Amino acid sequence: MIKILLCDDHEVVRMGLSMLLNNHPDMHVVGEASEGNEGIKKALQLEPDVVIMDLSMPHGKDGLSATTELKKKLPEVSILILTMHDDEEYLFRAIEAGASGCILKSAPHDELLAAIETVAKGSAYLNPSATKRLMEEYIGNIKQGSADTYSLLSDREREVLALVAKGYANKEIAEQLVISVKTVETHKGNLMEKLQLKTRPELVAYALKKGLLGYGL
Repeated sequence: MIKILLCDDHEVVRMGLSMLLNNHPDMHVVGEASEGNEGIKKALQLEPDVVIMDLSMPHGKDGLSATTELKKKLPEVSILILTMHDDEEYLFRAIEAGASGCILKSAPHDELLAAIETVAKGSAYLNPSATKRLMEEYIGNIKQGSADTYSLLSDREREVLALVAKGYANKEIAEQLVISVKTVETHKGNLMEKLQLKTRPELVAYALKKGLLGYGL
């Protein structure tokens, strides 16, 4: 059973999502919040598997700020950003904040359910148009060379790359690989330098290109 916390400033939206998700045999809405601060508090109390976070909440803490703070306090939670903005700027900012994915409020119900299942498993979710934009960003910002820079990475660096791209925090990666957090940070810095990557969106785009997230272009 996937435990879900809804964080949206519109009660009607929360009600509709709650009815949809609670009708799914493997999903259960454990709580609701109307703004970011309340969402963080509820998440710490309820420890959901997935937080569906509205991007724009004018009263209280907004979705991006709440995502950043929540991932620091509860790194194991997966956060799916719900937004009406089909804009790469919001997509990149959400990923950098620690979200496992973004989905439009206009998306079909089946897509939302699939996105929740994906992030609940620890993977990243990006719809096709978002994937395309990430790749365009990657191509536009990464210097292309004749050699495949992936071959420069050690096996451990490749493991760290895949886990970082999927949204895992340094502490979670350290636990999975049975290494220290400091070692994770060292591997992360080395692989970013070798791949000439500077931001998390670029890293996610690179991982997508390499098929490290379980799906690709």
